Amino acid sequence: MQLTLVRHGEASPATDGIDSKRPLTPRGHQQAEQTAEFVKENVNPDVFIVSPLLRAQETLAHIQKHFPHVSVLICDQIKPDDDAKLAIEWLSQLPFERIVVVCHMNVVGHIAEQLTHENFNPFALAEARIYEQTVIANGLSTQNKAFIPTV
Repeated sequence: MQLTLVRHGEASPATDGIDSKRPLTPRGHQQAEQTAEFVKENVNPDVFIVSPLLRAQETLAHIQKHFPHVSVLICDQIKPDDDAKLAIEWLSQLPFERIVVVCHMNVVGHIAEQLTHENFNPFALAEARIYEQTVIANGLSTQNKAFIPTV
């Protein structure tokens, strides 16, 4: 089973304090496009899982251009302050072999930490990491590839 975790690209500051509507900046779109190329060359996804927040949705849009027939599920448990344990539990119930998740720090970093039992290692903007595991569960994953955009 393959799990790819992607952090969204650089986003604009919140307007009127509304975090959920922060769009990607021009640089964020460039980052997302570079990450999309990495995903296209390294992953054959069965499904995309994405946060309901705009910056994650916009990041996924760049990836999705390469996989127009792959379904998208919106997950309300992978927002910035959500509990990684609950996110892992939700992901472990999915009936797919190759999952791409696009979401946020800190949850994406904590998901990776729990899956690998390695120390917390923050994701760069639009960073993608690919993990292999038999099942999605604490301590059973191994990271085998990673990509950080150069813009």
